[in-house]
Amino acid sequence: MKFVIISGGVLSGLGKGITSASIGLLLKSRGIKVTAMKCDMYLNLDAGTMNPIEHGEVFVTDDGTETDQDLGHYERFLDVNLTKDNYTTNGQIYKLVLDKERKLEYDGKCVEPYHALPPEIIKKWYKAGETNNVDTVLIELGGTVGEYEGLLFFEAVRRLKLLKPKDIVLVHVGYLPTPPSIGELKSKPLQQSIGVLNSLGLMPDFIVCRSELAVDEKRKEKIALASGVPIGNIIAAPDVESIYEVPLVLEKQKLAEKIIKKLFLKKKKKNLKDWIDLNKRIKNSKKEIRIGIIGKYQKTGDYVLTDSYVCVVEAIKHAGWKLGLKPKLIWFDSEKEDNDYSNLNGMIVPQGWGKRGIEGKINAVKYARENNIPYLGLCYGMQMAVIEFARNVLNMKQANTEEADPATKYPVIHIMKSQKLKIKSQNYGGTIRLGAYPCKLNTKSKLYKIYNKELVSERHRHRYEFNNKFKKQFENKGMVISGTSPDGKLVEAIELTNHKFFVGTQFHPEYKSRPLTPHPIFVEFLKSTQ
Repeated sequence: MKFVIISGGVLSGLGKGITSASIGLLLKSRGIKVTAMKCDMYLNLDAGTMNPIEHGEVFVTDDGTETDQDLGHYERFLDVNLTKDNYTTNGQIYKLVLDKERKLEYDGKCVEPYHALPPEIIKKWYKAGETNNVDTVLIELGGTVGEYEGLLFFEAVRRLKLLKPKDIVLVHVGYLPTPPSIGELKSKPLQQSIGVLNSLGLMPDFIVCRSELAVDEKRKEKIALASGVPIGNIIAAPDVESIYEVPLVLEKQKLAEKIIKKLFLKKKKKNLKDWIDLNKRIKNSKKEIRIGIIGKYQKTGDYVLTDSYVCVVEAIKHAGWKLGLKPKLIWFDSEKEDNDYSNLNGMIVPQGWGKRGIEGKINAVKYARENNIPYLGLCYGMQMAVIEFARNVLNMKQANTEEADPATKYPVIHIMKSQKLKIKSQNYGGTIRLGAYPCKLNTKSKLYKIYNKELVSERHRHRYEFNNKFKKQFENKGMVISGTSPDGKLVEAIELTNHKFFVGTQFHPEYKSRPLTPHPIFVEFLKSTQ
């Protein structure tokens, strides 16, 4: 087993995940079996209980693991389905050790983090490779070097390097700022982050320099001199128009070839044709369309951040590029109930939780339905479409979801039976309906035509469902139940026929969209905007 460890320095949010995914893609293009794993440093057992504004989007795998959004990037770049073995947290490692201690598996010894945790971390890395049956595992270490909570993960790297020096390389991703008042790239912060790595007993094999502008030879010479890393192993990674261009930027600098040589890997002739063609499509997609996203997790203080909806954003782009379109995303805060949607070509209401901003989302759905604007509701967005239809078509003015109003007279969206006891006992983490489930499509529906098959599998993340007590009333007024669980007990999708495009899914099609194979729902949604 070979390991490529990706660490970060200077600041978070540099693009370690994109760097990891890009290296994986380049190795895979040469016939190397590769998988990627994310190690997060928090004590949470998974990403599921964190607010999206705090952590960004939660990505869900087929097996129902709630993970960091970087696993979504790994899946999109590597075109694979990952599992729980591709993700771990500090909390998982501590829990594993503490569970062993309770079982007396340490034979009565004093259990110390320094001795007990790094071996368990290394075991997790090997398991990721074994489970995925690969030659090489990319390990992304969350956060930045020098943070207290990540120290034992770096110690695991050090020990693995001591044990298997020919089987591991360390790629350090660091930031070079360009202060406007100075007007040049400054390498000192990156140099200092490498110094922190050195203090942990680690020397990087490669340095990836993230910056707004390309790193010139003079700065590379400075970094090489300060770090002891050969100048040929210092890689420039400037900002690019699309994240899918990053592999080609790294390829020009022969990063994959250098990693392969250092790890003594056997390779085949590279094949990047599909990826090169993708980037040509991206650059040639010129026709702009305006897609409104009505969310509540994008505003933080004075800033608008879109990390809470990464998969939705990427799925829109994938579909757009396939059609030669250039989607322009217009962000609306759902806490405002008087947003102007008149200039939109299409509208998406994505995932969400709780009652905050619900009325703004319902108003948005009403506008899309009444003005024939193509609409796609994802999970919570489907539920909002159901509530809006109940209020304004079925005349159930107090219709709501039990999540927002437990005492509503018309609970058209209600809690799943299996979830009631969990809520009552505050059993929140990892207990909702998660992962891939089959969905049977109505053969007379638009969704059936989109998928061109009756049984599909999609990923879920929710506690609340369409209330079947009201099903007939909805159908009598024109709402089509276009997808259900195979036993017919759970409504998985709805649509309206007298509309350009009006579809809501309880599942998350965005999780499965990939740049080379856009999800068909998003493709048809964007087609309808023309």
